[in-house]
Amino acid sequence: MRVGLIGLGGMGRGLAKNMAAKGIDLTVTDLAQDRVDTAVSQGAVAGASPVQMAADCTVLMICITTAEAVQGVMLGPDGALAAMSPGDVLVDHTTVSADHVDKMRDACDAADVHYAEAPMTRTPAHADRGEVNILFGGEEALMERLRPVFETYAENIFHVGPAGHAIRLKLIHNYIAFANVATFCEGFALAAKEGLDMTKVIDIISAAGGKSGMMDLYGEMTLMRDFTPHMSLANAQKDVRYYAEWLERAGLPGFMAQSVHQTYALASIMGHGDEGCTAVIKAYEDLTGVEAKLPDSE
Repeated sequence: MRVGLIGLGGMGRGLAKNMAAKGIDLTVTDLAQDRVDTAVSQGAVAGASPVQMAADCTVLMICITTAEAVQGVMLGPDGALAAMSPGDVLVDHTTVSADHVDKMRDACDAADVHYAEAPMTRTPAHADRGEVNILFGGEEALMERLRPVFETYAENIFHVGPAGHAIRLKLIHNYIAFANVATFCEGFALAAKEGLDMTKVIDIISAAGGKSGMMDLYGEMTLMRDFTPHMSLANAQKDVRYYAEWLERAGLPGFMAQSVHQTYALASIMGHGDEGCTAVIKAYEDLTGVEAKLPDSE
């Protein structure tokens, strides 16, 4: 099985590192040459182009930024999908929109290529350690065919149902997670403005119903003014936008989803898109003129 990986960003670089380390015949490409150079130093081979990789590899993986970017690389007469052979597999690891999965599945079916919908959860640190979660939507037999590759970088592989179900569960998960971040950042900002003891905030909230996985991951980092983009604010905005659009198409009201999306959109417009997702707090701080921080975060 010859594997190609398009995209060596936050998650992709960890995938490449672990696949190469565990003996996968891996070819990689990315817009950033330094990322390719790093993967090559770890045992991968540099690909000439996505189209060439599609022609040479039996399994082509893509892990980039948006549904629109995936379609730009894969579809159209000059897209990589046209270079794939019947029976090849396209593994879509990108967090995309619900309608994107339906479009890509139809395009792959027309090309006699297997479409493997496989969004991931957890963080780039988990990817680096080979501990991501894979949510797989599609035929279980296809998942088992890919399992030897997935197991080089995944701790858990969940078969969640037919194609289309995995990204829908991923978007629900990400919306809830990023809504939680927006909520606790708003609360932190209010606590700082009102002069509350910031050393007590997380402990009090986490001792009862306000405790959450995202606060466990990012709460203290936020108050320590660490906005390292383990998950960027721009990506959080993108994921919540996809969720809100899907919610509307499903005929459900989206008051909360739109509020969360606009909160991230405002912070992004204010210049914080490349920072970590908790930099959403800076939008509130710009309004209050007070930073939410711990005393030893100077």
